[in-house]
Amino acid sequence: MAEQGSDSLIDLVAFTQAMAREPNGALKRTLEAVRQHLGMQVAYVSEFSRDRTVFREVDAPGLEAVIKVGDSRSLDDVYCRHILEGRLPELIPDTSLEPLAKAMPITAAASIGCHISVPIRLPDGQPYGMFCCIGFAANPSLNARDLQTMRAFADLAAFEINRELMIAEAARQKRERIDSVIEFGQFSIVYQPIWNMRSRQAVGFECLTRFSGLPNRPPNEWFGEAAEVGLGTVLELATMRAALGALGSLPAHLHLAMNASVETITTRDFADIMNELPAGQIVVEITEHTDVDDYKDVLEALRPLRQRGIRLAVDDAGAGYSSLRHILNLQPDFIKLDMDLIRHIDIDPARRALASALIAFARDTDSVIIAEGVETASELAALQLLGAEQVQGYFLGRPMPLEGALRSIDPAGEASRVA
Repeated sequence: MAEQGSDSLIDLVAFTQAMAREPNGALKRTLEAVRQHLGMQVAYVSEFSRDRTVFREVDAPGLEAVIKVGDSRSLDDVYCRHILEGRLPELIPDTSLEPLAKAMPITAAASIGCHISVPIRLPDGQPYGMFCCIGFAANPSLNARDLQTMRAFADLAAFEINRELMIAEAARQKRERIDSVIEFGQFSIVYQPIWNMRSRQAVGFECLTRFSGLPNRPPNEWFGEAAEVGLGTVLELATMRAALGALGSLPAHLHLAMNASVETITTRDFADIMNELPAGQIVVEITEHTDVDDYKDVLEALRPLRQRGIRLAVDDAGAGYSSLRHILNLQPDFIKLDMDLIRHIDIDPARRALASALIAFARDTDSVIIAEGVETASELAALQLLGAEQVQGYFLGRPMPLEGALRSIDPAGEASRVA
């Protein structure tokens, strides 16, 4: 194979480019390229697991019944341990000329005529597994240049494997953090009042989550990380159950608004929780910021709940295209104007124009507008002139524990809140 040194360089460059372009498939394509380059029948990457070698990736066309991803063999039965400990060379052009290899039962059983295998080492120097090619016939043309090519590919494979291991470890740590938050209740619920502009009375509370676990970061980052590792719905349901503890202390004319993603809304657990509640006191706020390809499942999940009297809100209207699609497809009872739209609405004509259009749309579709993020008296006055029906924000009441939230809306203080 010495004559094909330039081809080896081309293969190496192609692999590096493929790794950058599409890392998840690079290892498989690399094995195919190396196997074909060396004229062998089998190429694989293995991983050491206790006293076994596990085939992590395999390229062996037509031999899938003999060797495939997930198969494993004892390290006592294969060449790996002997190569690592120096009893067998990494390059064996002819196994019949290597006494130890010839004597091993696997040589005859697997028809190993030639063999190249180099360790894959992680950054700390520990062997992860082997990068290996097997031919069914001896090949005297295999030489040091081919071995060097294999080592170069093994180093690049080690880089990719280490990257995947780091990603997997980061995901494990994220799952561990979320599991801990749920198991030990490292969160609390605070309640922010929602006010009716005309009656100047509170009509309900939005339930918001505050996390006490580490690291110290905003709630949206906790929920985002949970969703990233497949625990988004689990965390949402846990916080939802905690928030619902307020219902026993809540006057019947007030409602609780709870945030839920589309993924959570379509689960059986969500339906079971909702079915046990006084429907007239529940508003579900859809917080999903990504596009929904098909609203059929969402509509089917919401239909029986809305028939019972549970109301629906779409959050963050005016913040992006996805919220507008939710509004058009779900026909919510409430449309919540995004706080970025509300900020400086008293001095920004563009914000006022967009808010005015959404308020008119809500009026025409029998929805109620809720403007969130109201922080100044002048913003509140501007919203009143535009015809916003309900408002919430720090100017009107900060999120707080239930007892304080209920005290904040006593009749003596309402008129001063929404003036």
